Amino acid sequence: MNGRIRPRRAAATALAVALGATALAACGDDSGGDAGGGSPKTVTLVTHDSFAASASVLKEFEQQTGLKVKVLKGKDAGSAVNQAILSKDNPQGDVFFGIDNTLLSRGLDNGIFTSYKAKDLGSVPKDLQLDSGEHRVTPIDYGSICVNYDRKYFADKKLEPPKTFADLVKPEYKNLLVTENAATSSPGLGFVLGTIAEYGDDGWEGYWKQLKDNGVEVVDGWEQAYFERFSGAGKGDKPLVVSYASSPPAGVLDVKPAPKQAPTGVSTGTCFRQIEFAGLLKGAKNEDGGKKLIDFMLGKTFQEDMPLNMFVYPVREDARLPELFTKYGTTVDPLGLEPAKIDENREQWIKTWTSLVVR
Repeated sequence: MNGRIRPRRAAATALAVALGATALAACGDDSGGDAGGGSPKTVTLVTHDSFAASASVLKEFEQQTGLKVKVLKGKDAGSAVNQAILSKDNPQGDVFFGIDNTLLSRGLDNGIFTSYKAKDLGSVPKDLQLDSGEHRVTPIDYGSICVNYDRKYFADKKLEPPKTFADLVKPEYKNLLVTENAATSSPGLGFVLGTIAEYGDDGWEGYWKQLKDNGVEVVDGWEQAYFERFSGAGKGDKPLVVSYASSPPAGVLDVKPAPKQAPTGVSTGTCFRQIEFAGLLKGAKNEDGGKKLIDFMLGKTFQEDMPLNMFVYPVREDARLPELFTKYGTTVDPLGLEPAKIDENREQWIKTWTSLVVR
């Protein structure tokens, strides 16, 4: 969707985030007990700052289960996962959503999840079920982390936008790119992993030295990069940003009349596959409610609601995509790394990247 295989969270628009914050206002009793006056019980979802869902969809969950959803948003996925680990002895909620394939082993190794085999897993391709042996997490969405570009900027400059990682270190793109911190952001980490997949163990560090010399800017998380620094979505001065292949449809959401193309494009040779998961938190106060919420998130109603809220692809093979999403989305062939290799090297890669780029 949050790093997103199809994008997380990937990329939510300001409108989607606003809708999510409004529609998912906290209701009910945190403990999961009855909240007085016969009101429904509460199930608490802990997630990143780009989570969003339609109010009507959450209302359907309430009608089906008698449970209201309370959403606790952290910052970017990396920070949210770290907070979940720090609070694992007294979890903040019942379900965590937003841990992705770049961070998965961090959560699993720290034992923050309880095994639960969700309903309807048969509708999800096997290659998205990265913990199929123990079912500690359930795949919810997927996407591709890619560099996005501001079409107007490049048209005005009569400059071809970059297409590949190699293009980004060319002089004509100096000081144009903003990316997220790999230590705190899943898309930032995914972008680094993409360069490792592209240049290998012996070449990626040299590539980042070139990218730093070419003026790459690093910020804490996706929201800051996309809405504050990227000229294609806000008032920033950077026409290149690390985001998602599915971000361009966000730029035409509710735009009338519909434009021929989105105001942003995708550098298709810079993409890395991301999968996002939900997991039942160990020690959850409302474990039964948490299981119901995970099942609902994998159901067709929630899956078909995600694309125009979080701008990610649903994992269900039978989920329909909205026309806006298919018309303005971009087909890419993302790079990937074996989960075992990410697990073995991630922390050292982050330390090395930080020493090269941030310090």
